[in-house]
Amino acid sequence: MIILADEGFTDDERIGVQNNLLLAPAARDELLGASAQEREELAFALLASLPRCRVANIQRRIAPLLQLDIVGLLPTEVALQILPHLSWQSLISCSMVNRKWRVLAIDPVLWRPLCQLKGWEWNVSHIRSREFELDQMSTLDDAEDSDDEGMGDEEDAHASLSLIPPQDDSGFLSMSIPLSNSDSLQSRTASLAPATYYDGSFPKPCVPSASSCRTQRKRKVHARHSAPAILPAVDPSSSARQYDYKLLFLTHVRLQNRVRDASYRLSFLQSRASLINTAALTIGHSNTIYCLQLYTYPETGKQVLFTGSKDRTIREWNLTQENGGERYGTVDRIIEGLHECSVLSLCVGHGYIASGSSDRRVGLWDLERGELCGALLDHEDSVLCVRFDETRLVSCSKDRTVRVYSFPSLEPQFLLQGHRAAVNAVSICDNLIASASGDRSMRIWDADTGALLRIFENHHSRGLASIDFKYPMVLSGSSDKHLRFFNIVSGQGWSTSPDLDSTPVSLTGLPSSPQSATRMCEACGTVRRRRENPHNDLVRSVAFGDEFVVSGSYDSTVKVWSRKTGALVADLTNGHSGRIFCVGFDHTKIVSCGEDQRICIWDFSHGIDTSFIKL
Repeated sequence: MIILADEGFTDDERIGVQNNLLLAPAARDELLGASAQEREELAFALLASLPRCRVANIQRRIAPLLQLDIVGLLPTEVALQILPHLSWQSLISCSMVNRKWRVLAIDPVLWRPLCQLKGWEWNVSHIRSREFELDQMSTLDDAEDSDDEGMGDEEDAHASLSLIPPQDDSGFLSMSIPLSNSDSLQSRTASLAPATYYDGSFPKPCVPSASSCRTQRKRKVHARHSAPAILPAVDPSSSARQYDYKLLFLTHVRLQNRVRDASYRLSFLQSRASLINTAALTIGHSNTIYCLQLYTYPETGKQVLFTGSKDRTIREWNLTQENGGERYGTVDRIIEGLHECSVLSLCVGHGYIASGSSDRRVGLWDLERGELCGALLDHEDSVLCVRFDETRLVSCSKDRTVRVYSFPSLEPQFLLQGHRAAVNAVSICDNLIASASGDRSMRIWDADTGALLRIFENHHSRGLASIDFKYPMVLSGSSDKHLRFFNIVSGQGWSTSPDLDSTPVSLTGLPSSPQSATRMCEACGTVRRRRENPHNDLVRSVAFGDEFVVSGSYDSTVKVWSRKTGALVADLTNGHSGRIFCVGFDHTKIVSCGEDQRICIWDFSHGIDTSFIKL
């Protein structure tokens, strides 16, 4: 029989004997003189003689001896090659391990690539922003007009076949006509009044410069030096360490969470009130506001909002809370004198602003000089949308055509024809142009050649009213009250309409593929057939970013959707009392305008310092 334990011998007595043995000088010298294997065998024999509770206690005591902080022992340059493989949530956890790990985990070298991946940049001008709510301004209550000049009529199903252009050999109902200088009718600019500035008290004249219209060059992003050659340098004076990119990243995450929680502060740059304020009448729009666009001057970091109205003017609103915020919400500039009817569309960038009007004109101004660079009068009906990038300007019209010009010289390039109804919106991405029409189709054109690349017939059950395009993703809003967001290459995406979710995309002139015949969620690949709280009226304006999709509708609401799944994230109500004509957004806010003459700002950054965020 094997005796597992001696009940007459207590643990305390055994420990006492062990201590006496270990403390005896002769025994200690003999033990230290033994080989490592002999000491290992002796230690195992001692552990085997102890009860399990004591062995477990010893195991806990020697566990730290078995742990080795490999990352902490590595040189900083090497450790910073390991941590970038972790998610930002893991980096937060690493910063709480110990002091060494904290220094590594908060290094800007780790957080800067995360910000760059999201397109989040540091505002180098670092202009401070403070919260501000402007008292509501009143304007004259002009007679209501139920018509939306910025929307063309939809295709008439019973229209005469003689209105449809003949098909070419490829089966397309479209054509591209290169234009020469003689085909363009330039409006006279000598008699037009220059842009008018307003500083709150009196107008001041524009001071023209001798320089001609020009396109600003982009600044190059310099790569970090390497030391040693295979590793990035860790230089405290490098640009990556001048800014707290961890703060930048976590602030963006906080703002996104506020959008998901619909935690915003609503304010108005302009609204109609019961009392007439004569001072406000000199700066605010006096009629329906059709279009807007946010813009940040690259040289100063000053953010402004441009708006176009039925009162034939374009206004520049100051959104930078500088000098204590007294200039926030005021009109810095009024651009007028060109258009004789409503300003229906605006596009701002690269130091220029372009406008399209129901008077059939397209205008282009130099923002620095405040001068009109040129005007076009080529369309035969209202210009519904105008867009430009670094090399070209594109306009579309109720006359069912799309026109392409060089930028900023405005030399005619192409006339794109084929839509069977008004072309309500266009968008540019690299060398591609997307057009949306009341004929229920969307078309993709080659901006370099004017060739038609793709036709998406019956893209919605009714005419398309708005579009946003960033290859390969395209977002559209329609008179059928729904949005559609999908990949033009694979055909995968989502829609707020269950009918569209289950309807394949019709690609005229292109071979069908299994990918294009499915209506699946881009994120999970599952078909989405039911949507929560879709719009109740025409979707007049759409825009999308990396995380969210924003839409404005005739139902007086602004809605925010998840870009990945199409789920409704936020329903912004009680801002407008009439139809919404245009929406825009940046990392901190959503802006909207409409027929009620209101300019609403849905601010998600209230109480947060966002002065270091590049908007």
